[in-house]
Amino acid sequence: MSEHASSFIAKSTIKAADLDHRRKINFNIGKYNSVVPVGKQQFSDVNTARERAKNVKWRAIETLDQQLEEFEANLTKRGGKVIWAENTQQALDEIYQICLAKNCKTIVKSKSMVTEEIKLNEFLHEKNIESVETDLGEYIQQLDGETPYHIVTPAMHKSKEDVAKLFAEKLGTDPKLTPEELTLVARAKLREKYVQAEIGVTGANFIISDIGGIAITENEGNGRLSCGWPKTHIVIVGIEKVIPSMADLGLFWPLLATFGTGQKVTSYNTIVSGPRQEGETDGPEEMYVILLDNGRTNLLANPKTRESLYCIRCGACLNACPVYKNIGGHSYETTYSGPIGSVITPHLKEMDEWKHLSYASSLCGNCTEVCAVKINLHELLLENRYESVEEGDASWGERVAWKMWKQASLHRSMMNMGNKKMKNWMVNKVFKGWTTERADLDFSSKTFNELWKQNLKI
Repeated sequence: MSEHASSFIAKSTIKAADLDHRRKINFNIGKYNSVVPVGKQQFSDVNTARERAKNVKWRAIETLDQQLEEFEANLTKRGGKVIWAENTQQALDEIYQICLAKNCKTIVKSKSMVTEEIKLNEFLHEKNIESVETDLGEYIQQLDGETPYHIVTPAMHKSKEDVAKLFAEKLGTDPKLTPEELTLVARAKLREKYVQAEIGVTGANFIISDIGGIAITENEGNGRLSCGWPKTHIVIVGIEKVIPSMADLGLFWPLLATFGTGQKVTSYNTIVSGPRQEGETDGPEEMYVILLDNGRTNLLANPKTRESLYCIRCGACLNACPVYKNIGGHSYETTYSGPIGSVITPHLKEMDEWKHLSYASSLCGNCTEVCAVKINLHELLLENRYESVEEGDASWGERVAWKMWKQASLHRSMMNMGNKKMKNWMVNKVFKGWTTERADLDFSSKTFNELWKQNLKI
């Protein structure tokens, strides 16, 4: 068992027994579940909309090289600069070089899972550059020294009392402040940082190839301030976020809003297609877009797992997953948690170290049912399991056990061999790995096949 697998089991065991955690998560996901059906009403046929979105992403991913080259050519025409980063270190090195050139001391950063993926905040801290999260949820997590708990709602696991206590400890505020008052405190603190920052960093919800622009959707306006106020704007985005046309946003923005937060559309929707142009009064003087691979081409090269690159990071699969709702986002120890994280992480990193995530699923299929772009997530989890075995990542005992089970499943006479007591002993005592984290199996006295023959008197 890998170190990550052991840690995952330990953390998830503790968190699953934490009733206070479960209460907070059920409360917040309950609010989400109550508004999503309302958001879906804007679609005359939501399943057709999901299918159309999947087809658009299919076309984008199948022609990914062409789409990205078109994006680069169009952005460059307007004065933007595109940087291709193969891995985390290349991306960090490029960002640091820009910071040195701008004599940067402070960065303001809007919500971005890709920056979490490359651990940008930690890197900048080591270089004595202040990096300030401006999304309220991310700001709360940064104050508490935690990574995001959820793809869309980073502080989902915290109650309003938790946040009030945190602000009192870190900012010296009254511990009895209301959520509205806490928001105003954060707003005042962050507005000062926008003025001080030399560089603004954002992610991108979509890369639009036909206009050479990036699309950002948000509810707080901090994304607009981060990319528009500082003199330099850096975008860090995964190469899979591409869509062919600006017209596609008419489909993707409402889908992302509805499946992400239950809204018809989010409050702020912005397209940025370059730095400030001649005659314009707003915007940065320079704009850099870092296109990050970091293992995504591993998924692209695999015809079966390629589908996972369609993900628009709405977080719906996390909210639907019974495993995620019990063990929480931090137990996964990855940037991308829940079903989509369990699918992509073993390919973005190393299969033998992270294959355990693909087994942390009930395979109920609820993630597939709610996916905004109809990714067959539960089937991809099974594909990961199959690939890990084929690559030899399974232990000797595991391989032997499954071979025996396969043979027994293919031969009815073997399934009917032995009585209940012997079968219970074989599974619960001989194959101890099965019951380490599970209750003992209790076989019936007769198999279904035996009962069938008995009842029909064959």
